[in-house]
Amino acid sequence: MPAASSVAGAIDALPMLRRLVRVRWIAIALVALLAAAAPVLLGIPLPRWPLFAVITVTAALNAVVHLRLRAAASAAPGELLSQLLVDIAALSALVFFSGGATNPLVSLLLPPVAIAALALPARGVAVVAGAAITAYSLLMLFYVPLPLDDANRAARLHLLGMWLTFALSTALIAWFVVRMTTLIRARDAELATAREQALRDERVMAIGTLAAGAAHELGTPLATMALLAGELAEDTALPEPARQDAALMRTQIAACKEIITGLSRRAGAERLENPALLPADRWLDALRQRWHALRPAAASSLAVANALPAPRLLADPRLEQAVLNLLNNAASASDQPIEILLGWSDGRISIDVRDHGPGFPEAVLSQGGSVPFPAHESGSGIGLMLTRVAVEQTGGRLLLENPPGGGARAHLDIPARA
Repeated sequence: MPAASSVAGAIDALPMLRRLVRVRWIAIALVALLAAAAPVLLGIPLPRWPLFAVITVTAALNAVVHLRLRAAASAAPGELLSQLLVDIAALSALVFFSGGATNPLVSLLLPPVAIAALALPARGVAVVAGAAITAYSLLMLFYVPLPLDDANRAARLHLLGMWLTFALSTALIAWFVVRMTTLIRARDAELATAREQALRDERVMAIGTLAAGAAHELGTPLATMALLAGELAEDTALPEPARQDAALMRTQIAACKEIITGLSRRAGAERLENPALLPADRWLDALRQRWHALRPAAASSLAVANALPAPRLLADPRLEQAVLNLLNNAASASDQPIEILLGWSDGRISIDVRDHGPGFPEAVLSQGGSVPFPAHESGSGIGLMLTRVAVEQTGGRLLLENPPGGGARAHLDIPARA
């Protein structure tokens, strides 16, 4: 009879146990059918009442496990071992009343041992193997013999039973190995994803450390530049266009100083743990206006797809920086106005940033945000990676696509807050 099992520790036990409980129901039904039909079809005098008593007890235990697993959130690591021992005990009882070790079905004690070898630690495998060997040894000495007077007929039935045992053992072991291999591959894929995420987060943390150091070092030269730009803007000896350029430079330097002085504040634990709750449309429009102060030559339009009022979101500085990165990329790709679309549904907020440039290259579409790209004339190549990490850390997703009408579109899907 198949054992309800799990891969203890390495693989989630609950899905495996649920599958194997269903398989055990099939095995119980087949054993009951065999016990009822063998005396009539094969002429084997089986003690039906003891056999059906064992089948009933096994079915009751399986029902208890089935009901517990239905409402369970997890399975105990030792449950595989206990279920394997239950199966060995049930099979031993069935074989005891049907010829003992002379019954070829006694070889069905092997599949639980094979499953234990695949899924359990060495100590658990030793316990299951010891139980199977002990059961087989006792069945050689203690059993209820079957009264078969015809030796030729007994030999034919024995060969038939050996074939049936081989077929069942092969099917069970193959099924368990396939299922467990699938689970192991899924676990390995999850581990690979987690390692990739950890490496990406480590790279971003290193970039953040370097950025904090650079911000500290840039404070003094920016202050000097602001002082000189202010003097040039107020110098009446300069032509008016030059004074206007100096005033614009002074404004841009002030914006840079604001970014740098706010870097440590935005990275502070209090700001990250307790961001403000703002309406999505107001937050996005204020962010867009702030971006225009940094890039006055760029143009953009903001459209809201739903009827107001808009849901609120967490004004997380990481999310703000992610949107700013997308706006900068869009402005670098095309000199036409950038289209920003805000929408929401089912507790999620979507932000689309679309430009009318040449679109994303295939390499960016396939792995954009997973790895940094080489530096280019309009950037350092890490903007998308920083954006993806920031969005995922705030519970959102970033999707990149080239829409049919041309250009490129970055789609942000982030959670709304009540």
